[in-house]
Amino acid sequence: MTKKIGVFPASGGLGGSIVKHILELVPASNLVFIARHPDKLAEVSAAGATVRKADYDDPSSLHRAFDGIGVLMLISYASFEYEYREKVHKIAIDSARRSGVEHIFYSSLGFGKGLSKETVAYVMKAHIATEAYLDEVAKENKNRFTYTAIREGIYSESFPIYTAWFDPKNPADEITIPHDGSGPGVAWVKRDELGEATAKLIAQYAKNPEAFPYLNKTILLSGARVLTLAETVEILGRIVGKPLRIRQISVDEYTALPQIGDRHTYKGVNLSREWTTAWEGIRRGETAVVDPLLQQILGREPEDFETTVRKLIASN
Repeated sequence: MTKKIGVFPASGGLGGSIVKHILELVPASNLVFIARHPDKLAEVSAAGATVRKADYDDPSSLHRAFDGIGVLMLISYASFEYEYREKVHKIAIDSARRSGVEHIFYSSLGFGKGLSKETVAYVMKAHIATEAYLDEVAKENKNRFTYTAIREGIYSESFPIYTAWFDPKNPADEITIPHDGSGPGVAWVKRDELGEATAKLIAQYAKNPEAFPYLNKTILLSGARVLTLAETVEILGRIVGKPLRIRQISVDEYTALPQIGDRHTYKGVNLSREWTTAWEGIRRGETAVVDPLLQQILGREPEDFETTVRKLIASN
């Protein structure tokens, strides 16, 4: 039996995008989509793809979830919490290995100043640990297992997280964050273009694994231009039609903002303070690296931040 391509979780923003684009590149009969709610994948099931149920929050469900899969796209657990996130990533990787998966693509994140293993951003800690674990497993299973860690750049669509949950439909007069808006900034990138490029990489590997240039490597997919947070906020103001500015506040003041509340709470634990390390990472240039690889894979210039956000706001 020919081993198949798997995607887990095959839902959410990035996962849904990868599913959409991989279906354009690979016959549905050669695809396995694994998700917490498989009923939401009825359309791809009808098209001939295999659909299975598994859930990071039920680690036992990962046992045998990856059977028959040769290459797995493993999308990170949807929380920036560190310890549990790292734990379930390792469980998924171990389950995939027991099922005979030969190559894992892993969706890491574009903090860490390019490909550096050093970061001050709490949100990046589980990614660094997972990248290291994949490398460890590959070295222990030489010639039997490989990986590619893809540091997916900071989504343009995620701007609210970095602007104190700015709401374009009810815009505040100023953005209050623990950052003054100056450079370095963020190489914002459209999420669906990350999904498209990731799907193309998976298909490229599946077609000719031996010639794949990113075996046991970490790569970065970034936007084409860095915007400071001040420039980012200026663009948001232009889109909503009112002048906006950043007012820098302390970490303590940020964690006390009324709109923060449950936004950074994970299983009853408030991680607002941990989240503020993201701005320190931005301040240190961790998100300001532009890599040409995304453009090379897409074969076109990546969409700019303002275009993406204008479309996003208009569609909501």
